Amino acid sequence: MIVPKFWAEGRIQERVAGDQVTVRRFGWSDDSPLAAQAHADQRTREAFDRVVRGEKLERREPKRAYNGADGVPIREEIVERQGDSVITRNGYGARCLNTPDVLFVDVDFEEGPNGSPLFSVIGAALIGAIVAAYAVKSWIAVLVTFVAVLAFGLWRIRVDKVKVAPAPKDPLQAVRGRIERFIHQHPDWHLRLYRTPAGLRVLAMHDVFAPSDPAVVDAFQVLGADKVYARMCRNQNCFRARLSAKPWRVGIGEHLRPRPGVWPVSPDRLPARDAWVARYESAAKGYAACEYLESVGNTMKVHLNALAVQELHDERAGATSGFPLA
Repeated sequence: MIVPKFWAEGRIQERVAGDQVTVRRFGWSDDSPLAAQAHADQRTREAFDRVVRGEKLERREPKRAYNGADGVPIREEIVERQGDSVITRNGYGARCLNTPDVLFVDVDFEEGPNGSPLFSVIGAALIGAIVAAYAVKSWIAVLVTFVAVLAFGLWRIRVDKVKVAPAPKDPLQAVRGRIERFIHQHPDWHLRLYRTPAGLRVLAMHDVFAPSDPAVVDAFQVLGADKVYARMCRNQNCFRARLSAKPWRVGIGEHLRPRPGVWPVSPDRLPARDAWVARYESAAKGYAACEYLESVGNTMKVHLNALAVQELHDERAGATSGFPLA
């Protein structure tokens, strides 16, 4: 995991075989802006030489904070460092915990289709009507087809005694089922469970892991980790957990200023950003990013690194505060 303090961009523009070739690459460093620029120039030269040799590479590296980054470090403002953990401000303004080896799993609730047979019947009737419209070009035929298909479908529902509106399922219960199966397969694991506004957060307490570890890949798959989150963990070589509210959930409709909010921003635009952050932090004070539910598995087994991250996470995320989730 790399979260650099300084960033720079290198640029090489030269004529090659009569054509002008321009290549840009970013560089980074924790030491100084000069070191970041030297790294950028080195990466740019390497990329330029590869392009000249005929490799199909992007001429300009996209400026992205986190999501979508492929092998480029996290490009976010560093808010706080605690040991190996780094708290950053993400692209929409929330604070996030980044850790190189303490496993967080982000599990979103599934939002599948309603599943009601009534909706299926109506859909079939509409499709039949559309087919009739194209086939015979008659509104009477369209209406007759729609009514006939709808009536037949309703008759089948009645004959088969199918409930028109099945009882809604508790999405948390479905996720808990996956947790129980995972613990049954891995009884030596110790997991802490947290409710988030859109799902469940799982924190492994018994050991530390590299994001590329096969055990992590298996945990992501069995627990149903968010696919974007899983990919970003591999790309950025870290695990991540949001610590503060999403702005739109606490009444902040305006985007983080300036737009886009990719770090760093020019000094003349910092006042606008600082003003936005002050408003956001004030609005987010009475909200929690997650709520601690319970611990499962071998709760006696605790890794010291995981314990330190857990304590930091729970305090900053308001996991036991009782505040509403946002």
